[in-house]
Amino acid sequence: MQRRSLLSAVLFATSVATFSAFAQNEPYPSRPVRLVIPFAPGGASDYIARILQPKLVEELGQQVVIDNRPGASGGIGVETGATATPDGYTVLLGNVSALGIGPNLFASIRKNAANLVPITLVVDVPGALGIHGGLPPNNLKEFIAYVRANEGKLSYGSAGYASAQRMAFEFFMSKAGIKMLHVPYKGGAGASTVAIISGEVAATMVTTASLVPHAKTGKIKILAVVAKKRIPALPDTPTMIESGFPELDLGSWQGIYVPKGTPKAVIDKLYKVFVKVVNDPWTGQQYAKVSAQPVTSDSPAEFAKFMRQQDAFWGKVTKDLNIKVE
Repeated sequence: MQRRSLLSAVLFATSVATFSAFAQNEPYPSRPVRLVIPFAPGGASDYIARILQPKLVEELGQQVVIDNRPGASGGIGVETGATATPDGYTVLLGNVSALGIGPNLFASIRKNAANLVPITLVVDVPGALGIHGGLPPNNLKEFIAYVRANEGKLSYGSAGYASAQRMAFEFFMSKAGIKMLHVPYKGGAGASTVAIISGEVAATMVTTASLVPHAKTGKIKILAVVAKKRIPALPDTPTMIESGFPELDLGSWQGIYVPKGTPKAVIDKLYKVFVKVVNDPWTGQQYAKVSAQPVTSDSPAEFAKFMRQQDAFWGKVTKDLNIKVE
């Protein structure tokens, strides 16, 4: 019996070693790649993933399966990506809410984020500060004065307590010296956009993709864009930088990550593929439809540096503003 057990153990170890050697030698990718999205279908991350998907299939020569894992402010999707087998067949599309802000509010997200390797940024979806179309202000200076004159009477909407929209608006208010009541909505930016149109809240700060269509009808006034420069969809609307808020220069950035332990050759290939896909003219045309801007990192190391800067920035914001998950 002992000999049989020993023989079985030897055969098992040999088979594992043989399989590992085969796996290392097989070309990557040789089977479908899973792209994990930590948010529900229909949101900005899901939309961007579906823009990238067909070109990724062309470049990788394999199917790319989108796997939406919403919940826990992005935490479920982050955990899915961080704990996957580090072989390049599970890739995470993370964003500012899940991996910029999340680690500073949730210990579980910080733990899982530490097990991720940043590959590259893939997009920046500009944000914008919008107000109800019937309110008097026509620019940011007038809006700040209006809020001060109506202290305690106005509210703003966001996609939740831990959302990037809330953090950005709270940061803006702290710098402007104003205060408005926070009203969180479930269902992403769409819900807070509906609330501003109806007048349930006075203002919100979400992606331009959510606001631009309603600004064209006069239901919403867009006072400033959260981006490094003005965007084609709103050429006459100043940026927050121009309006005196230089820290608010990035909208909802999104990037690609893999679990620690992923072979360097796989990381290098994924970096080259995603950079090529993002900079493809077709991708740029699709991005432009939602005012998104193609952005890539100079290298995985540069993206890792960017992530450290984001962690420090949002850590300071949440601490200075005493932001807590309620």
